[in-house]
Amino acid sequence: MEDELDEVARAADFSGVVRVDRDGQVFAKAYGLAHRGYGIPNTVDTRFAIASGVKGFTALTVVSLIEQGLLSLSTRAREVLGDDLPLIDDAVTVEHLLAHRSGIGDFYDEDVLTDITAYVLPVPVQNLRDTEQYLAVLDGYPQQFEPGTRFKYCNGGFVVLALIAERVSGVPFHDLVLQRVCEPAGLADTDFLRSDSLGERMAVGYLPVDGEWRTNVFHLPIRGSGDGGIYTTVADVSALWRAFFAGRIVSPEWVAEMVRPHSDETEGPGSLRYGLGFWLHASSSAVLLVGGDAGVSFKSVHEPESGTTRTVIGNTSDGVWPVARFLNS
Repeated sequence: MEDELDEVARAADFSGVVRVDRDGQVFAKAYGLAHRGYGIPNTVDTRFAIASGVKGFTALTVVSLIEQGLLSLSTRAREVLGDDLPLIDDAVTVEHLLAHRSGIGDFYDEDVLTDITAYVLPVPVQNLRDTEQYLAVLDGYPQQFEPGTRFKYCNGGFVVLALIAERVSGVPFHDLVLQRVCEPAGLADTDFLRSDSLGERMAVGYLPVDGEWRTNVFHLPIRGSGDGGIYTTVADVSALWRAFFAGRIVSPEWVAEMVRPHSDETEGPGSLRYGLGFWLHASSSAVLLVGGDAGVSFKSVHEPESGTTRTVIGNTSDGVWPVARFLNS
């Protein structure tokens, strides 16, 4: 398999890391450069941003607060938001937000903004350092449909969840994720790193502009939130899946609820359904985390029945997809 994988990676100009966990054995291999200017190669321990892969972390954080009694699936967002974000319908609940059924307007509507490399945030990226500062990004987008009536993927909804989690717990969202997800799962290399930091083993995201490589520093918030922006390694992703399905982050009952289809419609590539924070394969038990941004691409598929995990993570916008397709085949 390795020779074929190398050929697929070369053809895709893949820069990133591949890892497969199966039957107690691990295959991991790195390709390309973590920093193109200095010629620093990626390694299997390089830390990459995973874009929307963080939504699983956000969902687990929120569910842990539900288990503690600080929230419920039926908690209305308005109860926590108060007068903030007045265009969000008063009927929107935590469950609607977790399942992408809220209908709230989205600052990054992926049905409209099809070119992720062209998107520019409406506020200076350096102003987005903590969750409350995202209010300026979230505000001003009208409700799109009645809450709970259908599925529509919504990035802004997961930033709202981060805001809700922070307010009800009294703990900054970034710290909350570390305490409630990363620590119980043993994720030592996962954190919301600043894009302008000199983080150890941190890959720089790249995208082609006018025939040359540019960094993605002006395309994304300086520090991520509930919708994207956490950095991790392929080993930590595998550890996350193990801890999740072992019930070490939330209870087994809540694991079952999170990987139950909350949207019966098949959505996205490969006919995927959606649970609470996780994509679900429509015809198998496989559970997925997927992310893509300017200079970021990520896909991890876990099969609970066999314990097999296939993760591909990269520091370009689209290099992951052909490699992931090869692994899934």
